[in-house]
Amino acid sequence: MKILDSYIVKKYLLTFLFTVMIFSMISVIIDFSDKVEDFIEEACTIRQIIFEYYLPFILYINGLLIPLYAMISVIFFTSRLAYDSEIISVLNAGVSFRRLSVPYLLAAGLIAGFHLLSNHYIIPRSNKTRLDFEHKYIWKYSDKGKTNDVHIFVGPETKIYIKYYQKRDSTARNLRIEKIKDNRLVKLIKANKAEWIGPPNKWRLNNYEIRTFDGRRETIKLGTNQKKDTTLNLTPSDFVRYQNLKEMMDTGELTEFINTEKARGVGNTKAFEIEKHRRTAEPITIIILTLIGLSVASRKVRGGMGLHLALGVAIGAAFIFISRFSNVFATNESLTPLLGVWIPNVVFTVIALYLFSKAQK
Repeated sequence: MKILDSYIVKKYLLTFLFTVMIFSMISVIIDFSDKVEDFIEEACTIRQIIFEYYLPFILYINGLLIPLYAMISVIFFTSRLAYDSEIISVLNAGVSFRRLSVPYLLAAGLIAGFHLLSNHYIIPRSNKTRLDFEHKYIWKYSDKGKTNDVHIFVGPETKIYIKYYQKRDSTARNLRIEKIKDNRLVKLIKANKAEWIGPPNKWRLNNYEIRTFDGRRETIKLGTNQKKDTTLNLTPSDFVRYQNLKEMMDTGELTEFINTEKARGVGNTKAFEIEKHRRTAEPITIIILTLIGLSVASRKVRGGMGLHLALGVAIGAAFIFISRFSNVFATNESLTPLLGVWIPNVVFTVIALYLFSKAQK
């Protein structure tokens, strides 16, 4: 069986690489036609376009579609084997269908392992280069950071409220700093204006007021028309949020970001948690869809490869639909991020096992 195993693994991997190459070319052509005017208008070089944008772009777009590529590859070459009666010959030689699936799962495991590493580290780091390029030359106004009525915990017992933050000159209006100890307010600092001075986390308070509470005693210090320098665990970058920020962080950075945001009580981290779980779930999807593709395409039927490909695309579309549907529920807190990401895999695992049990019977 070693010869047959290597034959199937080679067929799978070569067909997969061919599929990746074809779809990569199509994706680049479509994207280039959409952005060519931006490239011409902006002061970016051909080298920047190729190495800072399109090489990371190819990694990004393929990272999203690898499960679908795997399924198309399996259906494509397995359907050809079935059409040429090669699978029937293998089964007639006494090889069980379960044994036939081993090289398929081996090749799928190799792709899934590479995809797992890419999802967690390689693609996020290349995305940072790509998205920096996009934010600089294409999507210049994609910052979605909050600037009005901002509440942030900058420490376990320190909360900051900012009525309005101005990104143009990095100034905060109507700043309020609350220091809490044993669930009691012990210090309150107010300032009409706070200016960012520079690292490390230096701010200058203008026209400030400091109130200190010690039991029933209250001490007030007024700095009317005066300035005071202080250090806060806050930087201008805390007010910058790109919609695709989660794609720029590897899993270690993503985990740290989620923990920091939860500690600060800032916004909703569901989208970031979903992204974290997605990076592990998608490689498993490759194995599931490989099993489905083998079960569907291994039978010789009228219509041949065309019917098999149509059925495979329909199954892939159904998977994507269920995946997006469950992610929406997870984002809206109807499901936990873990459950929302893994539901499609659970559903299609049941489908894969059913189809596999009925294949060639």
